[in-house]
Amino acid sequence: MKSLIASLHDYINVRKSLGYKLTEQERYLKSFVKFLKKKNCQYVTVKLATEWATLPRDAKLATWSQRLSIVRLFARYRIASDPRTEVPPPYLLSQQPNRVTPYIYSEQEIQKLLKACQLLPSKGLRCHTYFTFFGLIAVTGCRINELISLNRNDFDEKNGWIIIRNSKCDKSRLLPLHQTTIQQLKKYAKIRDRFPVQDGNAFFLSDRGMRITEWSTRYVFIQISKKIGLRNMIDSHGPRIHDIRHRFAILTLLNWYHEGADINKKIILLSTYLGHKKPTDTYWYVTGTPELLAQATAKLEKNIGE
Repeated sequence: MKSLIASLHDYINVRKSLGYKLTEQERYLKSFVKFLKKKNCQYVTVKLATEWATLPRDAKLATWSQRLSIVRLFARYRIASDPRTEVPPPYLLSQQPNRVTPYIYSEQEIQKLLKACQLLPSKGLRCHTYFTFFGLIAVTGCRINELISLNRNDFDEKNGWIIIRNSKCDKSRLLPLHQTTIQQLKKYAKIRDRFPVQDGNAFFLSDRGMRITEWSTRYVFIQISKKIGLRNMIDSHGPRIHDIRHRFAILTLLNWYHEGADINKKIILLSTYLGHKKPTDTYWYVTGTPELLAQATAKLEKNIGE
């Protein structure tokens, strides 16, 4: 196992290789590692991280929060190589809500979700709609509202793509699809077109022939999540639809790492495909996922060795 200081150097180098400027963060983390050494501790603990973060006793909460968040990111990286590491929880010293920790679905869980959709009680399109809807998120990483807003003519069967219009960042984008996805969308479109339609523009329709809503989609997702055991029957929180998008991004990046691809070039493609405003938004999937940081570290070490 690498020492804490060696791991810190790797972490800084990895993040710099991804385009981050870490002057202040590097200074803070070196200070934190020295602090741990003085305390005769060889791994990150929540207690010592909090103690170090609040060392400027007269500082504002915002400063404490910033210092702890810097340690938190490093701890997420370090835990992949040292399981003793404790990651400070997001709410600790927080002055505002933190980004929700994503749930990474297994392939088996995705298949269970889709199978549960096929078993939904339905008078017409409901089971077909949600099977195709959640499956499309899984293979494209689209946002829920992007697919709810999808129109019938946004699916180009001939060329095998869908058009996402006026997304979160007020940009439209064209998404090429895998052949199996194209075939499933064709199959759904054929079934959809046979049913009485109240909203002829919408691609994804309810049993009543209307465009599905965000509320109904989330309701269906919660119900099937409980049926397959992703949530307890009384849980008000749990794995989200948006986490399926996160899974798509993570798997794409991991596959590229395994292939030895140049991530700095590839991530621009992924950022465009996901509809992110800038590539740094996509880099979060790397910094927020220990396995990806470990992959990035391994690749960096290989480059240094060569």
